[in-house]
Amino acid sequence: MTPNKENFIKAIYELGGDDKIISNKELAQALSISAASVTEMNTRLLKEDLISHVPYRGVKLTPSGKCIANRLIRKHRIWEVFLAEKLGYDWNEVHADADLLEHASSDRLIERLNDFLDKPTFDPHGGVIPNKDGSLPETSKFPLTDIAIGEHFKVKEVDDDKDFLNYLRQKGIQLNHSYTLVAVDPFESSLTLRSADNSEKIIGQKAALKILVDYESPA
Repeated sequence: MTPNKENFIKAIYELGGDDKIISNKELAQALSISAASVTEMNTRLLKEDLISHVPYRGVKLTPSGKCIANRLIRKHRIWEVFLAEKLGYDWNEVHADADLLEHASSDRLIERLNDFLDKPTFDPHGGVIPNKDGSLPETSKFPLTDIAIGEHFKVKEVDDDKDFLNYLRQKGIQLNHSYTLVAVDPFESSLTLRSADNSEKIIGQKAALKILVDYESPA
Protein backbone atom coordinates (compact mmCIF):
# COMPACT_ATOMS: atom_id res chain seq x y z
CA MET A 1 0.00 0.00 0.00
CA THR A 2 1.32 3.46 -0.91
CA PRO A 3 2.08 6.12 1.72
CA ASN A 4 -0.67 8.31 0.23
CA LYS A 5 -3.28 5.61 0.80
CA GLU A 6 -1.98 4.96 4.30
CA ASN A 7 -2.11 8.66 5.20
CA PHE A 8 -5.62 8.93 3.80
CA ILE A 9 -6.88 5.96 5.82
CA LYS A 10 -5.19 7.26 8.96
CA ALA A 11 -6.73 10.70 8.42
CA ILE A 12 -10.22 9.17 8.26
CA TYR A 13 -9.49 7.28 11.47
CA GLU A 14 -8.10 10.30 13.31
CA LEU A 15 -11.16 12.34 12.33
CA GLY A 16 -13.36 9.69 13.96
CA GLY A 17 -14.16 7.70 10.85
CA ASP A 18 -14.02 4.40 12.69
CA ASP A 19 -17.59 5.02 13.93
CA LYS A 20 -18.94 8.13 12.17
CA ILE A 21 -19.23 9.58 8.67
CA ILE A 22 -16.39 11.92 7.60
CA SER A 23 -17.11 14.47 4.88
CA ASN A 24 -14.90 15.12 1.86
CA LYS A 25 -14.42 18.69 3.10
CA GLU A 26 -13.03 17.46 6.43
CA LEU A 27 -10.60 15.15 4.64
CA ALA A 28 -9.47 17.86 2.23
CA GLN A 29 -8.75 20.21 5.14
CA ALA A 30 -7.00 17.56 7.25
CA LEU A 31 -4.73 16.44 4.41
CA SER A 32 -4.37 19.83 2.67
CA ILE A 33 -5.44 18.37 -0.68
CA SER A 34 -8.09 19.28 -3.25
CA ALA A 35 -11.66 18.04 -3.24
CA ALA A 36 -10.94 16.24 -6.52
CA SER A 37 -8.03 14.37 -4.91
CA VAL A 38 -10.29 13.30 -2.05
CA THR A 39 -12.90 11.98 -4.47
CA GLU A 40 -10.26 10.08 -6.45
CA MET A 41 -8.80 8.41 -3.35
CA ASN A 42 -12.26 7.57 -2.01
CA THR A 43 -12.99 5.79 -5.29
CA ARG A 44 -9.84 3.68 -4.95
CA LEU A 45 -10.50 2.75 -1.33
CA LEU A 46 -14.13 1.87 -2.06
CA LYS A 47 -12.95 -0.63 -4.68
CA GLU A 48 -10.69 -2.23 -2.07
CA ASP A 49 -13.52 -2.36 0.51
CA LEU A 50 -11.54 -0.22 2.95
CA ILE A 51 -14.24 2.44 3.29
CA SER A 52 -18.01 2.64 2.90
CA HIS A 53 -19.74 5.64 1.31
CA VAL A 54 -22.93 7.44 2.25
CA PRO A 55 -24.15 9.65 -0.65
CA TYR A 56 -23.93 13.42 0.01
CA ARG A 57 -22.46 12.80 3.48
CA GLY A 58 -19.05 11.17 3.27
CA VAL A 59 -17.15 8.01 4.12
CA LYS A 60 -16.47 5.67 7.02
CA LEU A 61 -13.86 2.96 7.52
CA THR A 62 -14.88 -0.66 7.06
CA PRO A 63 -13.52 -3.30 9.49
CA SER A 64 -10.66 -3.92 7.04
CA GLY A 65 -9.95 -0.19 6.89
CA LYS A 66 -9.92 0.08 10.69
CA CYS A 67 -7.46 -2.79 10.91
CA ILE A 68 -5.08 -1.12 8.46
CA ALA A 69 -5.37 2.20 10.34
CA ASN A 70 -4.57 0.54 13.67
CA ARG A 71 -1.61 -1.35 12.24
CA LEU A 72 -0.23 1.92 10.86
CA ILE A 73 -0.77 3.62 14.21
CA ARG A 74 1.03 0.70 15.86
CA LYS A 75 4.07 1.33 13.65
CA HIS A 76 3.94 5.05 14.34
CA ARG A 77 3.70 4.72 18.11
CA ILE A 78 6.37 2.05 18.41
CA TRP A 79 8.73 4.36 16.50
CA GLU A 80 7.78 7.20 18.85
CA VAL A 81 8.75 5.05 21.84
CA PHE A 82 12.09 4.19 20.21
CA LEU A 83 12.86 7.82 19.39
CA ALA A 84 12.00 8.94 22.92
CA GLU A 85 13.58 6.12 24.90
CA LYS A 86 16.65 5.28 22.81
CA LEU A 87 17.50 8.47 20.92
CA GLY A 88 16.55 11.04 23.53
CA TYR A 89 13.82 12.81 21.55
CA ASP A 90 11.47 14.97 23.60
CA TRP A 91 7.74 14.16 23.50
CA ASN A 92 7.12 17.19 21.26
CA GLU A 93 9.75 16.02 18.72
CA VAL A 94 8.84 12.38 18.02
CA HIS A 95 5.73 12.78 15.86
CA ALA A 96 7.22 14.14 12.63
CA ASP A 97 10.02 11.57 12.31
CA ALA A 98 7.71 8.71 13.34
CA ASP A 99 5.38 9.81 10.53
CA LEU A 100 8.20 9.26 8.03
CA LEU A 101 9.44 6.00 9.53
CA GLU A 102 6.04 4.30 9.74
CA HIS A 103 5.75 4.17 5.94
CA ALA A 104 9.24 2.75 5.44
CA SER A 105 8.93 -0.08 7.99
CA SER A 106 8.04 -3.68 7.25
CA ASP A 107 5.89 -5.63 9.70
CA ARG A 108 8.97 -7.75 10.49
CA LEU A 109 11.02 -4.69 11.42
CA ILE A 110 8.25 -3.32 13.65
CA GLU A 111 7.93 -6.62 15.55
CA ARG A 112 11.70 -6.80 16.04
CA LEU A 113 11.63 -3.20 17.27
CA ASN A 114 8.69 -3.98 19.54
CA ASP A 115 10.62 -6.87 21.12
CA PHE A 116 13.74 -4.69 21.47
CA LEU A 117 11.68 -2.11 23.38
CA ASP A 118 10.23 -4.84 25.64
CA LYS A 119 6.75 -4.65 24.11
CA PRO A 120 5.59 -1.16 25.15
CA THR A 121 1.86 -0.60 25.58
CA PHE A 122 1.76 3.21 25.34
CA ASP A 123 3.54 5.87 23.29
CA PRO A 124 5.26 8.96 24.83
CA HIS A 125 1.93 10.85 24.83
CA GLY A 126 0.01 8.04 26.55
CA GLY A 127 -1.63 6.78 23.36
CA VAL A 128 -2.34 3.05 23.48
CA ILE A 129 -0.34 0.94 21.02
CA PRO A 130 -2.68 -1.31 18.99
CA ASN A 131 -2.07 -5.05 19.02
CA LYS A 132 -0.26 -6.80 16.17
CA ASP A 133 -3.59 -7.96 14.70
CA GLY A 134 -4.93 -4.39 14.58
CA SER A 135 -7.20 -4.72 17.61
CA LEU A 136 -7.17 -2.19 20.45
CA PRO A 137 -6.53 -3.01 24.12
CA GLU A 138 -9.18 -1.88 26.62
CA THR A 139 -8.56 1.48 28.35
CA SER A 140 -10.56 3.54 30.85
CA LYS A 141 -9.43 7.06 29.92
CA PHE A 142 -11.86 9.97 29.59
CA PRO A 143 -11.60 13.77 29.07
CA LEU A 144 -10.41 15.95 31.93
CA THR A 145 -13.56 18.01 31.44
CA ASP A 146 -15.57 15.11 32.94
CA ILE A 147 -13.80 15.46 36.30
CA ALA A 148 -15.75 17.13 39.13
CA ILE A 149 -14.29 19.64 41.57
CA GLY A 150 -12.48 17.87 44.41
CA GLU A 151 -11.81 14.68 42.47
CA HIS A 152 -8.33 13.21 42.14
CA PHE A 153 -7.01 11.98 38.80
CA LYS A 154 -3.91 10.99 36.86
CA VAL A 155 -3.07 12.32 33.38
CA LYS A 156 -3.04 9.27 31.08
CA GLU A 157 -2.92 10.67 27.53
CA VAL A 158 -2.50 14.03 25.80
CA ASP A 159 -2.97 15.24 22.24
CA ASP A 160 0.31 14.91 20.31
CA ASP A 161 0.10 18.32 18.58
CA LYS A 162 3.52 20.01 18.99
CA ASP A 163 2.13 23.41 20.01
CA PHE A 164 -0.15 21.77 22.58
CA LEU A 165 2.73 19.77 24.05
CA ASN A 166 4.72 23.00 24.39
CA TYR A 167 1.70 24.55 26.13
CA LEU A 168 1.55 21.67 28.61
CA ARG A 169 5.25 22.03 29.33
CA GLN A 170 4.81 25.73 30.05
CA LYS A 171 1.91 24.91 32.37
CA GLY A 172 3.82 22.14 34.12
CA ILE A 173 1.28 19.42 33.24
CA GLN A 174 2.98 16.03 32.92
CA LEU A 175 1.93 12.58 31.76
CA ASN A 176 1.29 10.02 34.53
CA HIS A 177 1.34 12.73 37.21
CA SER A 178 -1.47 13.09 39.74
CA TYR A 179 -3.65 16.18 40.23
CA THR A 180 -6.82 17.37 41.96
CA LEU A 181 -9.37 19.64 40.30
CA VAL A 182 -9.84 22.47 42.81
CA ALA A 183 -11.86 25.03 40.82
CA VAL A 184 -13.58 25.82 37.52
CA ASP A 185 -13.98 29.46 36.56
CA PRO A 186 -17.74 30.17 36.21
CA PHE A 187 -17.27 32.57 33.28
CA GLU A 188 -14.23 31.39 31.31
CA SER A 189 -14.48 27.69 32.32
CA SER A 190 -10.72 27.53 32.98
CA LEU A 191 -9.66 24.73 35.34
CA THR A 192 -7.40 25.08 38.36
CA LEU A 193 -5.44 21.92 39.13
CA ARG A 194 -3.39 21.15 42.23
CA SER A 195 -0.41 18.84 41.84
CA ALA A 196 1.14 16.51 44.41
CA ASP A 197 3.56 19.26 45.53
CA ASN A 198 0.55 21.59 46.20
CA SER A 199 1.39 23.94 43.31
CA GLU A 200 -1.58 25.15 41.27
CA LYS A 201 -1.83 25.16 37.49
CA ILE A 202 -4.56 26.88 35.44
CA ILE A 203 -5.50 25.58 31.99
CA GLY A 204 -8.23 26.50 29.52
CA GLN A 205 -11.30 24.47 28.66
CA LYS A 206 -10.03 23.84 25.13
CA ALA A 207 -6.82 22.37 26.53
CA ALA A 208 -8.71 20.22 29.04
CA LEU A 209 -10.60 18.54 26.19
CA LYS A 210 -7.26 17.33 24.79
CA ILE A 211 -6.21 15.67 28.05
CA LEU A 212 -7.43 12.18 28.93
CA VAL A 213 -7.37 11.08 32.57
CA ASP A 214 -8.40 8.31 34.92
CA TYR A 215 -9.63 8.51 38.52
CA GLU A 216 -7.12 8.06 41.30
CA SER A 217 -7.57 7.65 45.04
CA PRO A 218 -6.04 10.43 47.15
CA ALA A 219 -2.65 9.67 48.70
